[in-house]
Amino acid sequence: MYQEVAFLAGSTEHQFTTFRFNRVENPEEVSSKKGLFYKRAQLLLQPQPRQQDGEKIGLAEGAAIINVGGIKYRIPWSTLEEFPLTRLGKLRSCSNEAEIMDICDDYDHSHNEYFFDRSPSAFRTIVTFLAAGKLRLLREMCALSFQEELLYWGVEENNLDWCCLRKLRLRQEEYKELQRLEDEEAELLSAQSCEETQQPPGVGAQEETCTAGCMRRLRDMVENPHSGLPGKIFACLSVIFVAITAVTLCVSTMPDLREEEERGECSQRCYNIFVLETVCVAWFSLEFLLRFIQTQSKCMFLRTPLNVIDVVAILPYYITLIVDSLSVGGKPAGSGNNYLEKVGLVLRVLRALRIFYVMRLARHSLGLQTLGLTVRRCTREFGLLLLFLCVAMALFSPLVFLAESEMGAKQEFTSIPGSYWWAVISMTTVGYGDMVPRSIPGQVVALSSILSGILLMAFPVTSIFHTFSRSYVELKEEQSRALRQKPDSQDSTKSQNSEDSQETDSYHGIAEVAASAVQRKKSVAVQRAAEIRASVQT
Repeated sequence: MYQEVAFLAGSTEHQFTTFRFNRVENPEEVSSKKGLFYKRAQLLLQPQPRQQDGEKIGLAEGAAIINVGGIKYRIPWSTLEEFPLTRLGKLRSCSNEAEIMDICDDYDHSHNEYFFDRSPSAFRTIVTFLAAGKLRLLREMCALSFQEELLYWGVEENNLDWCCLRKLRLRQEEYKELQRLEDEEAELLSAQSCEETQQPPGVGAQEETCTAGCMRRLRDMVENPHSGLPGKIFACLSVIFVAITAVTLCVSTMPDLREEEERGECSQRCYNIFVLETVCVAWFSLEFLLRFIQTQSKCMFLRTPLNVIDVVAILPYYITLIVDSLSVGGKPAGSGNNYLEKVGLVLRVLRALRIFYVMRLARHSLGLQTLGLTVRRCTREFGLLLLFLCVAMALFSPLVFLAESEMGAKQEFTSIPGSYWWAVISMTTVGYGDMVPRSIPGQVVALSSILSGILLMAFPVTSIFHTFSRSYVELKEEQSRALRQKPDSQDSTKSQNSEDSQETDSYHGIAEVAASAVQRKKSVAVQRAAEIRASVQT
């Protein structure tokens, strides 16, 4: 039983037939299956006189009855004439039942009623757009599902209001990012399955190769700390060695150690620091090699930002060893202290690059991963923040320079470029105090720069904060989803192995039964042969 409502339906909600949606990248319409009314019309339709040229089916009443999910809408044809490219507008140009059925899911000729098996809540918004020209997203409906409805009804996305269109674009970007991650996981799983299926013919079907098993366990250990005890131990060791590296870097900059380095001496403490650094670099090198061995795509592995950071952090140690050996044995004659100063500068720069080891904590820290994702998503907001600071700096630096140069008792602002530093420090509310305006006009300019800096930095920071919160929730949900999927995959693997073992046991049982039957037949035959020989002798 259908429920008929007015042209613009209210907010009544109805349960609706489930339907699936295609991907955002290439959405396509799904051909529908014709229903009961169309079949009844084909069987019971009486012969009618030939239509005149220009006469259209279903236009006698001047309005179309659109039934979407059990809700009827009476829409005038004059309204649909304004949107000829939409699905409803194309009904105006239909001249027979076949053309009508290419557009709708079902058609009742007797009542001039068109049936569409789509979402009634989304169609209510479509009808509002056709009548009033306003198109907005629904709070209770997924934005991507609504985009699929717009595609079906032939309404362009650009007709959405700017706020709803921005929300739709944001959901599309999130969906594409999720699809990219899922594709990478699927590619990794497919590569693993290919390795497992490509087994030598001599190995049984129930046992995988030793290499494939080792690679899978190695991959779980180095990439997934939650895979088990080896993964947790590996992650803890990585964090411990990163902390040791940071501590040794700080200790190596102490004044007494720097004096020993300048004199070319090496005490026991300096030697101990060198040993600790060597052990840490050896561990980092081993970890990098293990990650490189277990990965499927070597080129993609080398392009990953965290792996690039690993290379930048590990190479300075080996370059330092090479430079030290060359500086000792290959010093050119007559170069003097100039050569040693250049070598020392290179070594100090290379040792300073060891600070990149701290970035390795992003592998095991959800907060650092959220920070990196936020920076990648908020490049536009950071650009706006930099633009605001540059404009304000270019405005307040000349003002404070003119005020202090004319009325200041002490000339601390020597030039406009020299005032840029003061403007940035004042707008960020840091205030080092190295440059202070003394005159009243200069202090007024300083107060204006401080207040404007607070306001200018507050505008983009709010958006960055919301992006950070949303990114943290997404990564948290993704991590929990991965943890839920891991036991499921292990259970499926165990069930598959148990099924294989049961199948093998059944094969062995059948073979044993067959062998025992053959043995019984042989014993019966031998017994009968003995009886026959005994009867013949008697």
